[in-house]
Amino acid sequence: MNYSIIGSGSVGMALASQFARSAIPVSIANRRGPDSLISATKKYADYVHPLHLQTALDADIIILAVPFPAHKDIAATRKEWQGKIVIDVTNAWGIPLSELDNQPSSAIVAKALPGAHLVKAFNHLPAAILAQVPVISGRRRVIFVSGDDEGANTTASELVSQLGYSPVSLGKIAEGGQLVQARYKQWAPLIFQDLFKEDK
Repeated sequence: MNYSIIGSGSVGMALASQFARSAIPVSIANRRGPDSLISATKKYADYVHPLHLQTALDADIIILAVPFPAHKDIAATRKEWQGKIVIDVTNAWGIPLSELDNQPSSAIVAKALPGAHLVKAFNHLPAAILAQVPVISGRRRVIFVSGDDEGANTTASELVSQLGYSPVSLGKIAEGGQLVQARYKQWAPLIFQDLFKEDK
C-alpha cells in the first residue's frame, strides 16, 4: 500500500509530519510542481517525497488536503479513479448549500472522482493540532472516519491507527458523517472537538 498527500498547505504539511514521525513513506504534490516542495519537506526527506501531481495520484490511498473548490481541478487531472481510496480532508465552509445540491460536501467530492472509494477523515481538527504528537499520557487523539464503503473505511482507519491516532467510525457519509461536514457558514457538531481515547 502506498500513500500520497495532495496539497501542501498547513493541513497537508501537518499530515506529512505525522507520516514522517511514524516512519511511513508518503509522496506529496501540489499544482506548482515538486520543486516548490523541496524546502518544505527537507526535514522529512527520509519519508516525505515531492512528486508531480499526476504521479502522486497513482498512489493506492490519496489524501485530499486542498481547499474544497480545488477538488474539481484535482479530479480533472486524472481520468481513471477506479479502486482508489481517497481520504477527503476538505471543508466546504462558506459554500452555499445550493452549490452542493443540498448534499454533504463529501458526496460532491465523491461524484467528481467516479470509481473512487471516498472516506472523510482528518478534517475536523485545525492543522496546528494535527501537527502535534497524537499520543499524550497514554491517550490517543481521536480522528473521525466516515464513508460509504466498509472496506475503504477499514483501510483508512488502519492508516489512522498507524499514524498514532485513534479512529472512531461515524458510519456512512449521509448519516454519522454529517457530524463532520461544514454546512455553509455553520460547523458541524464534531468539528474542532479535540478528543482522546485511552491507548490499549
